[in-house]
Amino acid sequence: MFQWIKKGKIFTPQQVIGLDWLKEFAQAPSTLILDDVVRVYFSCRPLADVNGQYVSHSAFVDLDRKNLHNIVRVSERPILPMGDVGAFDEFGIYPVSVIKKNQGYVAYYAGWTRCESVPFNVAIGCAESDDGANFQKIGSGPVLGYSLHEPFVISGPKIRYFNGRWYLFYIAGTKWKIVAGRPEPVYKIRMAVSDDGLNWDKNNRDLIESRIEDDEAQASPDVIFSNGKYHMFFCYRHSENYRSKEFGYRIGYASSENLIDWTRDDEKAGINVSDHGWDAEMVSYPHVFELDGKIYMFYLGDQVGKFGFGMAELDGILG
Repeated sequence: MFQWIKKGKIFTPQQVIGLDWLKEFAQAPSTLILDDVVRVYFSCRPLADVNGQYVSHSAFVDLDRKNLHNIVRVSERPILPMGDVGAFDEFGIYPVSVIKKNQGYVAYYAGWTRCESVPFNVAIGCAESDDGANFQKIGSGPVLGYSLHEPFVISGPKIRYFNGRWYLFYIAGTKWKIVAGRPEPVYKIRMAVSDDGLNWDKNNRDLIESRIEDDEAQASPDVIFSNGKYHMFFCYRHSENYRSKEFGYRIGYASSENLIDWTRDDEKAGINVSDHGWDAEMVSYPHVFELDGKIYMFYLGDQVGKFGFGMAELDGILG
């Protein structure tokens, strides 16, 4: 079992002053390591409108590279605008994953739109940036969308570059399950591969076997290479009553030698809910990264990050 030492909450959106579009939630943290700071991208929301409807924006917070508890900067505006009327990203940019490419940066993001019979649908778009702070979409449509065997909810992108190829880990919806009269999405972890980062070949299979039930929902597939193999940290939940402590999100783990065949071993993940505090009901959306010889995890707590994200440090190695 890995041993993660929790270091507390790092960022609380409710403490940000003067940004009406950033009032609550700091979801799906992912990092870009820069010279002096660690830039953490996350997704946030303004307060709900008069009809109780939300929109989502993506932002970043810069943390002092030498002291990750020290906030240096919060982005003054969203990194991307929402899409035009009828676009796949009209109502939200959530979540986002950024990687360096050539002399700039490229972001893969989930854009969502509202629906009538179900709350939303999602596809994955792409944007580019010179500075990692201001991004421009490469087009008005997605680079990875619904398809014959992945009919809805294409979301949760995590971009990686391994062995000269681009890998996009994401989730794909399998069904909408009606629970107490409310449609709830079920989704599984998938992968696509590309030579150029734009044209993707889908693997068209679930990477991680379900464990707690057939309709287990899986999200946030975060992959890191260490000590000769690939390590994936992800989160999973029950299909019903998952907003409760008993059935809410937990963090799982799997490993692979070829990025295709994965062995799941959640007991090895080494991190769970706390006895009390901001992450006592659920832990979810892990992001694992190496910084100056140490391994860290950013993750969400209760209400899927409504009150921010926290950090844990690995005691030992990923092996």
